[in-house]
Amino acid sequence: MAPSAPADAGERGDATYDVVVLGGGSGGYAAALRAAQLDLRVALVESDKVGGTCLHRGCIPTKALLHSAEVADAVRESATFGVRASLDGIDMAAVTAYQEGVVARLYKGLQGLVAGRGIEVVAGHGRLVAPDAVEVAGRTIRGRNVVVATGSYSRSLPGLEIGGRVVTSDQALRLDWVPQRVVVLGGGVIGVEFASLWRSFGAEVTVVEALEHLVPNEDVALSTALERAFRKRGIGMRLGARFAGVDQDDSGVRVHLEDSDDVLAADLLLVAVGRGPATAGVGLEQQGVELDRGFVVTDERLRTTTSGVYAVGDVVAGLQLAHRGFAQGIFVAEEIAGLAPAPIVESGIPRVTYSDPEIASVGLTEAQARDRYGDGVETLEYNLGGNGRSQILRTAGFVKLVRAPEGPIVGVHAIGARMGEQVGEGQLIVNWEAFPEDVAALVHAHPTQNEALGEAALALAGKPLHAHH
Repeated sequence: MAPSAPADAGERGDATYDVVVLGGGSGGYAAALRAAQLDLRVALVESDKVGGTCLHRGCIPTKALLHSAEVADAVRESATFGVRASLDGIDMAAVTAYQEGVVARLYKGLQGLVAGRGIEVVAGHGRLVAPDAVEVAGRTIRGRNVVVATGSYSRSLPGLEIGGRVVTSDQALRLDWVPQRVVVLGGGVIGVEFASLWRSFGAEVTVVEALEHLVPNEDVALSTALERAFRKRGIGMRLGARFAGVDQDDSGVRVHLEDSDDVLAADLLLVAVGRGPATAGVGLEQQGVELDRGFVVTDERLRTTTSGVYAVGDVVAGLQLAHRGFAQGIFVAEEIAGLAPAPIVESGIPRVTYSDPEIASVGLTEAQARDRYGDGVETLEYNLGGNGRSQILRTAGFVKLVRAPEGPIVGVHAIGARMGEQVGEGQLIVNWEAFPEDVAALVHAHPTQNEALGEAALALAGKPLHAHH
């Protein structure tokens, strides 16, 4: 039974809630829903739409675009599979309508959930005016606990103005045309996904990354394989290249790099250099909440330096993933309710990059494992060439397992079609600290992509069936 709003929660706005949540994205709405489920009185403050970046400007719309891209590639390559089809073009208006339809259905469902739990949604920009008080649109809302879940924004570089033909992912999602040539600044997850989908839509793409590898947070084996796959797809890359500047006019952009006379000419520059914490103007520092480069500093129980104030999601430094925010929101609600939940282990959170090919990982990279455990770390790469389903799908790639010395599997890293769907078993292996023998003893369905995990574990357990050991 949903708790009812306090009787005095009217225009005077001097009601006291058990929990006031600042921000209605993945972290905020998860905290609100779980707290309401635990019979706490909850107010959710949101200046835009409940659902946040992930639903409206992030995960969901980008993955819808990437699915359209996959369909385009399937049609383009249909002759490979004996099917005669031709790609007549990309109708961006229809692509956008499909994407917006997906978002609208999910948004409607989420609004229904929030309303059904008796959560009071307060529209407006919330500011902390006391450790237990939030001011929104001239109204003060008191909360015994406050959860800061204000999320993140698309960063730029110093002196790089966003506008016109220089866009972030926010504007890229709303484009009603396909650029013929595009430069992507940043080879992290967001940059790589847009590079992949624009290539599928027929654009010439160049990715500029200051570090030596694409997706630099992943195991270097995955980065190298993605670079190889992108080259094969005709995606240009400038790795270890620093951005020097851009100028634009009605005809396009010209991107300049440091230590290079080359000028990259394109219709569009996508700035994908990461996301910054949206903590400005929230009144946090005035209430004693410590920030570090804009991120809220918390302990492992997500408590800030101010008693009764918690923080979740992208405002807390670490993986900027919707499912991490979601898990942290649930954790904080349970913490406030006195359930003493177990802290979330960051390395145990699965990570997926939805490019073509897909990348999925969970746990420690080989380098991280060697740092932690020393030289006795074992690794094994199982090539998808030996996987029946991969042959049918015409995908290349591998599954890499990282094992602690004589111990459990501590990292699972995969690249290839549909690998995002395999990371579920990967996270069970890592989080349940399974030994290779444990996984090898499980029967994996044939022929599936998932079987590659079983084969990799068999090989690591010293009994490879199909792998050359």
